[in-house]
Amino acid sequence: MGLLSSAQSRVNGGLSTLWGSPQQAAAFSFGSGLVVMTVVVIAMPSVRQGLGRVWRALRTGSLRWWEVIGGFLGAMFVLEQSFVVPLVGVAAFTVGIVAGQTANSLVVDRFGVGPQGRIPVSASRLSAAGLAVVAVLAAVASRWGGDDETSILPILAAFGVGVLIAFQQAINGRVTVESGQPLAATWINFALGTILLVAIFIGSLLLGGEVAPFPGGHFLLYTGGLIGPIFIALAAWAVTRIGVLITSLLAIAGQLSSALVLDLVLPTQGAQVSAGLVFGVVLAFVAVLVGARRRPVT
Repeated sequence: MGLLSSAQSRVNGGLSTLWGSPQQAAAFSFGSGLVVMTVVVIAMPSVRQGLGRVWRALRTGSLRWWEVIGGFLGAMFVLEQSFVVPLVGVAAFTVGIVAGQTANSLVVDRFGVGPQGRIPVSASRLSAAGLAVVAVLAAVASRWGGDDETSILPILAAFGVGVLIAFQQAINGRVTVESGQPLAATWINFALGTILLVAIFIGSLLLGGEVAPFPGGHFLLYTGGLIGPIFIALAAWAVTRIGVLITSLLAIAGQLSSALVLDLVLPTQGAQVSAGLVFGVVLAFVAVLVGARRRPVT
């Protein structure tokens, strides 16, 4: 999951730079993902049956309306990718996402938002959340007082979106349990997210924006719609089995390592692989290991 998330961040960030329109890049990514998922729904009766169970659960009240809005939160994540990655790079964006996601996963599990119900706060979980926040501070430390100080704000915005992603994973897990089919939750996510992002893109056009052309020779930058459905489906499946925090931590392990490699090998214009960023990535990895520790059975 983490490898897919970093790859999607790089792809959507590159597409945003190519077009000069984060709104169009985000709308295209989610819209193409919706096309992929609609083909899956048409081809797989089990997914259609899962969608039917979700609809019945909403009508009977066993599933509440706010538990199916994960697509709106996912849309904000993709929009943030398109804005932030070109400014600060994949690694700095990922550290911000990691901290917000880890910290809120602790809260989400504590209050039983996810399908596994309430998971108590342990010392290891609390330490993991704290380390993740410190990791962000370490990652942005080199940007204080310099010419690029404004790039701290996009990283803090990434932290905020990470908070939303933890909540998204929790409610997607509930939809998966109700539908019995992770791909049903995935289709709902892309349907709602596409509606929101297309509306934002149309709004940008009304304010004077333009539709960017689709130049050839950049096929890999158009693959965000293929990566997204796989990531969301895997996360929705995993949350039902191991909870929000552990799912987040396992995904983060892949995100951090691959994000740093991407900034070294395929950097965006704003990418800066500083000692502070590397330390932040390492510290966030420590947070993953600490949070994943299980209390001994007595």
